[in-house]
Parts: sequence; structure tokens; C-alpha cells
Amino acid sequence: MTMEMDQLYSDIILEHNQTQENKHELADATLSEHGHNPSCGDDITLQVKIVDGIVKDAAYTGHGCAISQASADMMIDVIKGKTVIEALRLTELFLNMIKREVTDDDELEELEDAIALKNISNMPARVKCAVLAWHTLKEALAKEEKQ
Repeated sequence: MTMEMDQLYSDIILEHNQTQENKHELADATLSEHGHNPSCGDDITLQVKIVDGIVKDAAYTGHGCAISQASADMMIDVIKGKTVIEALRLTELFLNMIKREVTDDDELEELEDAIALKNISNMPARVKCAVLAWHTLKEALAKEEKQ
């Protein structure tokens, strides 16, 4: 990976951390899940509105480092408008990218800007920050499917 790509990815992460459009309470959420990363204090509450098996809207509140906040923002951009099954599949794809089980950029393209977190696996201390929102979503959707 070239230095330019690293810089581009850093810029994408910063941009998502600063963009707060997905960071708010979601009044008509159908499910809510709290996620916490004790190792660095990242704390989010993810709210999702699911109608007829489609993620109509999603938002998060809470606080944390730039990576956890950016990752939550990117994730919401990726899952909005998708079916619950598709959102779960994309969540698995993201987690597999972080674990380096999926490395093909063509396959990872579906993750949109979240692909910028691909190299976080080189920084083990930051991995939990990057996956917090995605794990929280996975837990929330798993509960949704059981209902």
C-alpha cells in the first residue's frame, strides 16, 4: 500500500468522524443496542428502524475515538436501504476483512468507505475500535431475527 493510499484512507476516516449526519437519536427506531469497548472507553448506542425486513434508517449516539465513530458512520451508510440479511452479510464481510480472511478489493468494494479501515488489522489495539459498531449491529439484528 502506497503512502498516498494510506493518506487517502486517513482522510476518509477523519471525514467520517467529523460528519455527524448519522449521529443522532432515531425517534422511530424499532431496535436499539448498546455497544461498549472497555479497553478504550468507546461507547455507542445503535438505533435501527427496520420495516418489512429492510433497514430503513439507522443512527448512533455515544462517544469514542475517531476510528470507532468513523466506523459507525460508515457502517450506517453501508446498511441503509439493505435487507436485514444483506446487512448481516455485509457485517460479516467487514469483520472478515478486519480479520484478513477476505482481502480481495473487488469483494470488499461493497463496503464502500469502510474499506478504508482495511489496514486497521495492522494496529491490533485499534481493531476493537473499528469493529465496535459492526458487532453491535450484529447483536441487534440477531435479536431482531429471533422475534
